[in-house]
Amino acid sequence: MSGAGQPLWRRRSRAAELLRWLGWLLLVLLFVVCWTLMTQEQIWEFVWDAPTQAADLFSRMVPPRWSYMDSLWLPLWDTLNIATLGTLLALLIAVPVAFLAARNTTPSLLLVRPVALFIIVASRSVNALIWALLLVTILGPGLLAGVIAIALRSVGFIGKLLYEAIEEIDTRQVEAVRATGAGPAQVLDYGIVPQILPAFAGIAVFRWDINIRESTVLGLVGAGGIGLQLKASVDVLAWPQVTLIFIVILATVIASEWLSARVRRALI
Repeated sequence: MSGAGQPLWRRRSRAAELLRWLGWLLLVLLFVVCWTLMTQEQIWEFVWDAPTQAADLFSRMVPPRWSYMDSLWLPLWDTLNIATLGTLLALLIAVPVAFLAARNTTPSLLLVRPVALFIIVASRSVNALIWALLLVTILGPGLLAGVIAIALRSVGFIGKLLYEAIEEIDTRQVEAVRATGAGPAQVLDYGIVPQILPAFAGIAVFRWDINIRESTVLGLVGAGGIGLQLKASVDVLAWPQVTLIFIVILATVIASEWLSARVRRALI
């Protein structure tokens, strides 16, 4: 109560304020416990010496060895092929999976849809680098393992976004096509596909842009591409070559970002 006898407005009650502060206290306590567990085996002398080591490494990385560029054109081309072919393969798999996962297009909500959703979740749960590591063990080192790894990783991403786009279509257009006596294939062709084509184009280009980034590191586990040159250069401590590879990767990512943005604006 105020001095004039009027009740004072409070944003929260006293009990709510106490619970709020208790929540913050528990959050801080959880952070402290997690930090302690994570750093209990940390050798802090390495951390304190890190700036010196970083400066020494940087001094050995500059200037880049520009003469090494002739050895990077083919691996860079392989990286682009891994991303492109992996994306195309993922589209071939993800499109039917998305239609089977969407509530309004699946033939069975109890049987088919859960299987399609499991495929999407399983694909998104495993990183492309892990897929590549497994495939290199099975198929041997090379570009094929990289292409399949990118495809398996991309299926979940494309399938999830596409089935959500399918579920959000305007049902009135579908009903109008169905009212003309059209069969299921015609309803799909004239009522559903035209509505999801812009989303499909955007998703495909966006995923290709992401795959450019992911394919640059697959060579670290033997799946080909420019990552293979990066690993080889690091193994022999050829730091000027590593710097050049970083520059090439950065330029490639920037170019793919620019290209994908232009394509998305043109298609959507």
